[in-house]
Amino acid sequence: MNPSPVSVQTFRAIDVIRKKRDGVELSRNDIESLVNGYTRGDIPDYQVSAWLMAVVLRGMTRPETAALTDAMLRSGEVLDLSSLPAKKVDKHSTGGVGDKTSLVLAPLAAAAGVTVPMISGRGLGHTGGTLDKLEAIPGFNVNLPVADFRRVLETCGCSMIGQTAEIAPADRKLYALRDVTGTVESPYLICASIMSKKLAEGIDALVLDVKTGSGAFMKNEKDAAFLAELMVETGERMGKQIVALITDMDQPLGNMIGNALEVVEVVDILRGKGPEDLRQLCLELAGWMLHLGGAAESVAEGKKQSEKLIASGKALDKFRQMVELQGGDPQTIDDPGKLPRAESTMIISAPREGFIASVQCEQIGTACVILGGGREKKEDSVDPTVGIVLHKKVGDEVSAGEPLATIHYNAEVRAARARQLLEESYQITDSPAHEKRPLIHRVIGKRGDKN
Repeated sequence: MNPSPVSVQTFRAIDVIRKKRDGVELSRNDIESLVNGYTRGDIPDYQVSAWLMAVVLRGMTRPETAALTDAMLRSGEVLDLSSLPAKKVDKHSTGGVGDKTSLVLAPLAAAAGVTVPMISGRGLGHTGGTLDKLEAIPGFNVNLPVADFRRVLETCGCSMIGQTAEIAPADRKLYALRDVTGTVESPYLICASIMSKKLAEGIDALVLDVKTGSGAFMKNEKDAAFLAELMVETGERMGKQIVALITDMDQPLGNMIGNALEVVEVVDILRGKGPEDLRQLCLELAGWMLHLGGAAESVAEGKKQSEKLIASGKALDKFRQMVELQGGDPQTIDDPGKLPRAESTMIISAPREGFIASVQCEQIGTACVILGGGREKKEDSVDPTVGIVLHKKVGDEVSAGEPLATIHYNAEVRAARARQLLEESYQITDSPAHEKRPLIHRVIGKRGDKN
């Protein structure tokens, strides 16, 4: 007679929901079982929705956040890039208006000998997406299979693609559910979502650009710093080098907003030109990438190296090489005038003389979306040609009738709506603002230092 089988305790999602509802810390096994069961389709949406809301209301401990990140990370393929000898370093931004730093940083760090495997996202709401900017380059393919992604990395040291079906599938399912259940804003869920995708790239280090201000998702600096600390600690718990910069998004970064326009500005920066705020932020982030990637002994040395790589043209050469390897037209990098353009332009003029006291950054981002340059819903298509060029920013003096901005558009009705938003966005005062917000507010870095 065969012995009776040993009874195995069956996992029940309702027990995990109740524990989180009651503020009891979940075990790693609780979280792994919930994430894996949901990814497989064994646990229904309504139970995971209840658990997500309990997380929003009760929060998570640091070990819970790390366990959730790890479970989501391991729900799919974790890239093994150990065959590439250089250190693997990526950068992630929490999103903003005119934020095109990724397109500068990937080739710039690669030119210094760091490998940059960058898996990016699309724009949603008032913020732009890296993939949408890249797709403004005719032919550029962001949907490379993992084997081709690896081949581009081996050839030029950097590659920029979208999330593949194999990477963090739990995140795709959970994010879609959060989007329709009012649970997007939890910093613990945001942290796990971002870090699971980034750590699945097989990186050694990560530089985080956490935005704060009117054009950021985290408008309050305290909230931005909390999220940054959470992501740094979570990454460190998982054996990675992480640094987070809290940076300003009270006005757009650079002067151009809109996908093809932003590629023009990226090429300007890589040629040693372009607006000073964008240039300075790129150099600061690059300094950290080179330092964490072992290509520079300090951040200051990393910034100096980056300036030299731009001045020599090596960073631009690396961008051109990546574009060509991913199917894009390299001629658009040599001559950005060949990028797609909108049919019409419209100038917004200053109603009075004075000084630009503030701009409503989120409204400017929304104006670009209205023109067709972003998405109000995930399924919306994007017009790469439209956008806004700013001629005046906070602190600038302006005369009555002087251009504040130029709208690039293809539809009169959309342009009229965007114009109204832009006109309302600028506040002009008689005297200049007393204090200009710094571009970099704080650094939350390795060794736990908070500057």
